Amino acid sequence: MLVFAGIVPHPPILIPNIGQDNLNKIKKTAKALNLLEEELIKSAPDTIIIISPHGELFPDAFNINTAEEYVARFQEFGDFETEMRFKSDLEFINHFKEQVEVKIPTVLSRQDNLDHGCSVPLFYLAQKLKDVRIVPITYSLFNYEKHLQFGIELKEAIAAGEKRYAIIASGDLSHRLALNAPAGFSPRAKQFDKKIVQLLKQKKAESVLTIDPELIEIAGECGLRSILVLLGIVKNMNYEFEVLSYEAPFGVGYLVGQFVFA
Repeated sequence: MLVFAGIVPHPPILIPNIGQDNLNKIKKTAKALNLLEEELIKSAPDTIIIISPHGELFPDAFNINTAEEYVARFQEFGDFETEMRFKSDLEFINHFKEQVEVKIPTVLSRQDNLDHGCSVPLFYLAQKLKDVRIVPITYSLFNYEKHLQFGIELKEAIAAGEKRYAIIASGDLSHRLALNAPAGFSPRAKQFDKKIVQLLKQKKAESVLTIDPELIEIAGECGLRSILVLLGIVKNMNYEFEVLSYEAPFGVGYLVGQFVFA
């Protein structure tokens, strides 16, 4: 059964050894992630399924990482000390692969090191869940409808199992919210972030598919496909979406939100 669902950003600057003094500029996000951690612990998941933009990306297939043990490190960002290890839920992965492969192209790969789209959220959310297992999935470059459908397939696999599952959509919103933003500045970029938050609150999953493609391109986001997979999972469920924080201190939109099930 599905016991938890959330949307989180993944800036490496959230890791204390990396962010250091800059953590003060992103403290709303860090505080919200701590609150989300409390809710995740209460939900007592057996397995966390995390959708990331930054694993091995295949344009024409979703990718599930099947390493037996994953390592989260941040050496590429200058932190050679922080390290976490997680076990895989290979039983779920194999079951889901059999279910989905005739409907949506899905590949299995093996990467022992988790990408930062997984590692940063897990640093905040999963360190106290000692026995939790992980299913890291990288989205594809399929159209948005296919990502929603992939989420629906995940929901069926979750419902067929006896374990307790949490789903985390990892992704940042617009990367063009300030003059010093990493992808440059666009005065329309904030419209994208506002639209996403509005539609999440209104529980209009299908409407996310109709967002102006030009606006999506202008935003330079990396989280939309992760969110669409999650929306496929929670589609037709009874929930409220709660925004725990939103800020953009570095010109990138960081949303932390939780789906509260009735």
